[in-house]
Amino acid sequence: MTAGPSRYVAVIGAGRCGGELAAAAAEVGRLLARAGATLICGGMGGVMEAACRGARGEGGVTIGILPDLSRAGGNPYLDYSICTGTGHARNLAVAASGDAVIAVGGEAGTLSEIGLALKCGRPVVLLASWDIRQGGELPGGVREASTPAEAVELALGLINPP
Repeated sequence: MTAGPSRYVAVIGAGRCGGELAAAAAEVGRLLARAGATLICGGMGGVMEAACRGARGEGGVTIGILPDLSRAGGNPYLDYSICTGTGHARNLAVAASGDAVIAVGGEAGTLSEIGLALKCGRPVVLLASWDIRQGGELPGGVREASTPAEAVELALGLINPP
């Protein structure tokens, strides 16, 4: 038996999105899969589904940490679904399970995952996401990206610094 991928990246974002954000999330998923990283997300629609679709299209592995006790609500691009029955509290499991986190757009749940990731010591990359500057500066562990490729490069670099 071979060991699984050594890098897990959580992709977080709104449960509903379209257009540019969906395309960006799908590209993030594709690039993570090409890099051999496992994609972790909240398992639902929107950014999560788009990222999983992109990853699966490249043969990547996807894991969804679902808020409910049923897998029925999970998106169709999940390889593995973890039912929590914890609602939004599952955001902690999503944030803690990634070696790094990429936020694509997002709503209040995404903001909570960013905060939880930072509390867990996980680096966060923001792609068209929340502006969380403090006194004009990004908190330690947070980077901004302007493209999906830059977001993935930053996230993977933060996991395995040069």
